[in-house]
Amino acid sequence: MFQLGKTIVSEDIIEKDFVCNLSACKGACCVDGDAGAPLEKEETKILEKIYPKVKPFLRKEGIAVIEEQGTWVTSEWGELETPLINGADCAYVIFDEKKTALCAIEEAYNQGEIDWKKPVSCHLYPIRIKDYSEFSAVNYDKWEICDDACSLGKELQVPVYKFVKQALVRKFGQEWYDELEIIAAKHLEK
Repeated sequence: MFQLGKTIVSEDIIEKDFVCNLSACKGACCVDGDAGAPLEKEETKILEKIYPKVKPFLRKEGIAVIEEQGTWVTSEWGELETPLINGADCAYVIFDEKKTALCAIEEAYNQGEIDWKKPVSCHLYPIRIKDYSEFSAVNYDKWEICDDACSLGKELQVPVYKFVKQALVRKFGQEWYDELEIIAAKHLEK
């Protein structure tokens, strides 16, 4: 672990390789697990605002859950997250013709309907951020459903932090990311 500004960063994001391999995993991270995508407080307001423009992209099951539970929910642990369909799929999940899970929010963004890509936690994956009062912990989340992404990352020699560069810049800023690259270069020299 090392400190970077007000973050404590796991060296795994420098040392481990990762490139999403949707053709292999079919977007399993959006349909497996026991919780919705983590949300920041500001993102709950964004979801409420953009829902009418995202709704046409959603599956009927997603619409039903959102209309019943809301565009976001609070977990039993007090965490903000996206609602789930039958405790599995994120309510915002859609599927392409190959049965690959995609994000309806991102699809609305790609079609120019909205100007917000998706929750930053989704954009950052496989990095997970845990906020504490004095700092944020930046960790690599190892999940066996992403083994193909680890293999592809290793083959292409793309470390986690480079794979999620755009999301890290979105979350922490370009200056933070530039400093991370300097730290990574020094770390890899060892």
